[in-house]
Amino acid sequence: MAEDLVQRAHWGNLEGQNWAGLARLSTEEIEGEAFDEGATGRTRFLPMTGRDIKSTEEQEKDGREFVERRGGRYVHTYLEPDTSAWKRKRVRLPDGSTAYRVVRPVFQGALEDLKQGAAPNGERLDGLIVVDIDRLTRDPRHLEDSIETVEHYRRPIIDITGTLDLLTDNGRAMARVVVAMANKQSADTARRLRRNHKARRDLGIPVGGTRPFGWQEDKRTLNRAEADLIRKAARRLMEGATWYAIIADWNRAGITTSRGNAWTQTALRESLRNPRMCGYRPHTVVELDPVTGHELKNRTIARDGKGNPVIGQWEPILTVAEWEALVEVIGAGPVRGTGFNSRKYLGTGTLRCGKEGCGALLRPYKAPPSKGKPEGYFYYGCHAKSTGRGCGGVKVGGPETDELIAKLVIAKYEEEAAERKAVAAPEPWRGEDDLRNVREDIDDLKQARRARKISAERYYTDLAEYEADERRLNKDRNAWNRKLMAAQGKPVDVAEEWYRDGVTLAERRSYAEQTLTALVVLQVGRGRKVPLRDRLVPVWAEKER
Repeated sequence: MAEDLVQRAHWGNLEGQNWAGLARLSTEEIEGEAFDEGATGRTRFLPMTGRDIKSTEEQEKDGREFVERRGGRYVHTYLEPDTSAWKRKRVRLPDGSTAYRVVRPVFQGALEDLKQGAAPNGERLDGLIVVDIDRLTRDPRHLEDSIETVEHYRRPIIDITGTLDLLTDNGRAMARVVVAMANKQSADTARRLRRNHKARRDLGIPVGGTRPFGWQEDKRTLNRAEADLIRKAARRLMEGATWYAIIADWNRAGITTSRGNAWTQTALRESLRNPRMCGYRPHTVVELDPVTGHELKNRTIARDGKGNPVIGQWEPILTVAEWEALVEVIGAGPVRGTGFNSRKYLGTGTLRCGKEGCGALLRPYKAPPSKGKPEGYFYYGCHAKSTGRGCGGVKVGGPETDELIAKLVIAKYEEEAAERKAVAAPEPWRGEDDLRNVREDIDDLKQARRARKISAERYYTDLAEYEADERRLNKDRNAWNRKLMAAQGKPVDVAEEWYRDGVTLAERRSYAEQTLTALVVLQVGRGRKVPLRDRLVPVWAEKER
C-alpha cells in the first residue's frame, strides 16, 4: 500500500487513506511592513500575503474538505500557532557544538509520525496536507527534510493550492526555487523592519505591544496614578524598603501589571530599571552566556551616533538622577529579602548552630504538650545526628528568639538611619567631562574602524579599554547619585512597617533577610543559664546606604 501512496496522491485519488493537516499561523504576520496610525502612536503591521492571515481553524477546515472530497479520511491536525518558518534560533547540536536553526518541534514531529505511518491519536497516517507551500516551510533545510519523507519513506505531502509538488522530480526542483524565494522575502522583510525599528529608535518613538506600566495606551502620556506608585516605590527602595514589602502592598491593594498579572520582584525590578523611566529610549541587546550558550537579553540606553542618550517621545516618571540612583540600588548585587518567604517562622533560614564544627541551619519544631508550654509554642533546634542534619546540641525558644530578631532588625535600621542623617550631601560629581570624553573616544574609534584606518586587533583592544572606563565612570556617577538621594531622603521607618496592621510574616522576613546574613546561636553548657540575647551573634549583611 505504502509503495503507491505517492503515485495515488499525484493522481488525486485519496480513497481509503488517512491524512493529517499541518496548520501554521506564521509570525511572519508581525514581520510585515510596519506603519504608524498617526496621532495614536500605535503601530500596526501589514501581512505579507493573504495566506498569512488565514487562521489555523480555516486551514484545518480547508484541508479536511480537500481530503474528504477525494475519498480520504482526515484523522489529525498538527497545530503551529505563532510559529515562524524562517527565523533561526541558537541551538546546541548533539555533538555539543552550537548552530542556528529554525525551531519547529511540531513540524518535525509531524514528519516523524508520517515516516512511521502513525498519528498521535493512534490512527494510521498515510499523508500530510497543508494549505500552501508557505504553511509548510520557508527554510530550505526543512524543505529537504520534507522531500526526504516523500522520496525515501514514500509518504506524500501535498497542498490545496497546487503550488507544492514534492511528488515529482520537476515539482521538487520548483519547490526548492519557491522556498528559496520565500526565504529571501522573509530576509528582506526582516531587514526593512530592522531599519524601520532603528529609525524609530533614533527618533525616540515608542514601540512594542503592551503599554508600559505608568503610561497610557499611547505609551507617551503618563498614567498619573501608576506613575505616582512608581515614584513612591523608587523612593522606598532608596530609603531601605524591601522589594517584597512593595509588591506585597501593591498586590494587597489589587494593583496589577499592565497585562493584568500580580506583581513579582522580577516584574517590578525590570520595570524600574527600564531607561524609559527617566525619558531615555531603551535598547535591548542580545548577548550569549559564555557558560550555557543561551541568549541573554540586556536592556540598555539607546545612543545616537555621538554616544548621547536618545530621548524618548514620552513623559518621564523619574529624573535622570533619580533613575541612576535607583539603578545603583537595583544593580548592587542579588536582591535579598525575596526568597523563602513561604516559610512559616521568622527565624527559618537565618538562625544557625554556633557549636564548633557544625553551623547547620536551625529548624523549628512544636513543643510537646507535656512540657507545660502554651499551645502553639515552638523551638528552633539543631537536629540530632540520627536525622543526618545538625549536631543536636543547640536549642532556643521560638517566640522569644523571633522577638529578639525583630528588635535587632529595627535597631540596625535605626542605627543606619542616624548615620545617614549625620552624613552631609556629597560634593558635586566631577566626572562628567571624563565620561563625555570617553564616549567621544569610543565614537571616534568606531569611525576610524569603519574607515579602515586601524586594524581590527587595535580596534577591539582599545574599545575594551574605553568601555571599561565608561562602565567605571557610570558606576561612580550612579553611586554619587545614590548618596545624594539618600542624603535628601527619609530613611524607612522599619518599626512602623513591622507592626502596622495587615503586615505579613513574609514582609517581616524580607526585612530580616535584608539586614542579617545569619544569626548564630551559641551553645551553652548543661545546667548553665545564659540570657538569650547573649547567645545570639548577628552577622550583618553588607549593604551600601
